Amino acid sequence: MNAIALSGITFVCISGGALLGMFLPGHHLSPDDKDVVRLGTGLIGTIAALVLGLLIASAKGSYDTQSTQVTHMTSNVVVLDNLLAEYGPETNVVRDLLRRSVVVLADRMWREKRAEVAQAAPFEASAASDAFFTKLQQLSPQNDAQRSLQARAVQIATDLAQTRLLLFAQTNNSIPMPFMVVLIFWLTIIFGSFGLFAKPSATVFSALFVFALSAAGAIYLVLELGQPFAGLMQISNAPLRNALTPLSP
Repeated sequence: MNAIALSGITFVCISGGALLGMFLPGHHLSPDDKDVVRLGTGLIGTIAALVLGLLIASAKGSYDTQSTQVTHMTSNVVVLDNLLAEYGPETNVVRDLLRRSVVVLADRMWREKRAEVAQAAPFEASAASDAFFTKLQQLSPQNDAQRSLQARAVQIATDLAQTRLLLFAQTNNSIPMPFMVVLIFWLTIIFGSFGLFAKPSATVFSALFVFALSAAGAIYLVLELGQPFAGLMQISNAPLRNALTPLSP
């Protein structure tokens, strides 16, 4: 389920809880009964606030980590291409394969979270990536400088492959649905208690609408941050795609 749909369900549940609370006989409760309800709601509110804060911090940390990994991978691609250019004109075929593999890499990374079938499939290196690495290892250095450049290029190419695998392994780092259901249930109870002691009026309805929208927005933020390669807050793929200029004919 995508972020917009789940946050919409959250908004409906929370608003429904608030409206249901208004139709319950909360005004006829004794002062002691009201204190018990308020204490219980306060406890649930504290737990929900802590959990929601931890979720936002965790999702933001994961998003920043993957954004940094993409930036690191982009810089490695540029360094790798510069090393191959310094090696000599005989690496033009390898550099061309590098450009093709970067395009395939970007396509796969930014599409992995758009289809559940693609997410469930095991990672497989693209044909362009395999051909690039094979050609890179088949270079025949003629002097110490070229041998050093090839060794550094192989090391960076290996680091790129490891970073790609790490990003692929993190694509399913989503919040478990039972966990989210419990959190939405807590928020519904809290908003139900808001309506329990409030008299229906336009001001109350407007305030509860804004509060419910804010809570649903927090859920949306957590879910969006957990999908860095899709949605409205996805990491930009432009730097990676535009990292290498076309080779001169």
